[in-house]
Amino acid sequence: MSTESKGPDLENTGYLSEQNTHRQKCLASPEIGLFCCPMCALEFSSSSILQEHVEIHLLEHHCVQGEDTLECPLCPVVCSDSVSLEQHVEIHLDNGAGSSDSDERLAWRLQRELEKKRWEEENRLEKEQFKKLQRQFGLDGSGSYRTQMEKTMERDVARGIMATAEYHYNRVEMMESLASGIDDGRTRTQGVIGALCQYYQTECRDCVHLWLSADTDHYCSSLGDKGWGCGYRNFQMLLSSLFRLDTYASSFQDKSVPSIPRVQSMIEDAWDLGLDPQGASHFNNQLHGTRAWIGATEIYVLLTSLGISGCIIDFHQPTGPGGTHPRLFEWVKNYFSQSSSTTKLPPRLTQTTLPPLYLQHQGHSRSIVGLEQRKNGNLCLLLLDPGSSSSDTMKLMSRETASIAVHHIRKLPGSLKHKRYQVVGVEGVLSAEEKQIRILNSRTLCAERIP
Repeated sequence: MSTESKGPDLENTGYLSEQNTHRQKCLASPEIGLFCCPMCALEFSSSSILQEHVEIHLLEHHCVQGEDTLECPLCPVVCSDSVSLEQHVEIHLDNGAGSSDSDERLAWRLQRELEKKRWEEENRLEKEQFKKLQRQFGLDGSGSYRTQMEKTMERDVARGIMATAEYHYNRVEMMESLASGIDDGRTRTQGVIGALCQYYQTECRDCVHLWLSADTDHYCSSLGDKGWGCGYRNFQMLLSSLFRLDTYASSFQDKSVPSIPRVQSMIEDAWDLGLDPQGASHFNNQLHGTRAWIGATEIYVLLTSLGISGCIIDFHQPTGPGGTHPRLFEWVKNYFSQSSSTTKLPPRLTQTTLPPLYLQHQGHSRSIVGLEQRKNGNLCLLLLDPGSSSSDTMKLMSRETASIAVHHIRKLPGSLKHKRYQVVGVEGVLSAEEKQIRILNSRTLCAERIP
């Protein structure tokens, strides 16, 4: 059986290989009455079905090769366009044709249609999943801090939860805060570290030592950032501490805690300086006016832009039984142990001059403001959570409810079982030269990995 024919313009027509000869021989096997696909191991009883099958290969081949290299899968011919390639391959198939079977041809067409529908459904689901992730991480352009705040308050008014007068009062306050770029302080709770000191002096007798960060205010989520603002609120907590410390206070011209939209603009400004270009491209260089989540790298970028030396520690896998992270707890202990007490406290209590640590895991972040070591050797982190309301945090201030509040703040190793955690710590003040070096090095951000 010969496959030579006149067709479109060809290249490399003088090339014949053993592989090509094998392909031609496989087109039809009269000895057994089957037609073999020259591109895979499938066999067919009808040349018409074989032709439909090979057309699928051609479509795939076309997608892979592109318009510039349309090579025949059956011989070394290169065609100038897809139509010429299809005509050329049909000549191959016609030369190996036998009797057609209309039922089998219909069955094959149905199979092709099902495969096409399956591919379309998979493509649709993939697009839906991508959009879902965009919504989840606030990258779908569906709103901002302001729009979420307004819509939530309008819904509360419609449900009778909020009075109309309260709505207008809150909206005016929100607009003033957005205009000034300063947080309105409505979600802030002060005196948290002092309350913890007071509690541990009289309670928790099974604690042999306690380390606490410098004074830190708690900031919780508001109507405008509920569900996505934890990273920004933890940064506000960190700033509230840095403002109080002489080592860092001189680095800030303005010691007002910025609003969330203002923090978003600060990150964009840091990107404009050249910090973390990969992270900037992830957000399309825009955060302001979105509900996008931020994480450890954005906190590092903010600190660097402010002239503060930060580090990212990546606890990328569990280091203890049951998916726990004892190395994380030990690292936090070493961090707080480097500082002596700033106030006269009982020997087992140490309030340090160190700012809190930013703790990130999948889907949420919190602030580490202390560490407790018990008589049995167990370590507990003390975490301030932006997801906890101001009223819950205020329970620390009352002796009757302090133990309940501490119970929610204290976290044993068994409570931290996410696969991966990242910690951002503050290490000092950067000189102008050091800041520029950090900016250049941030083209490829590297964290310290433990283990």
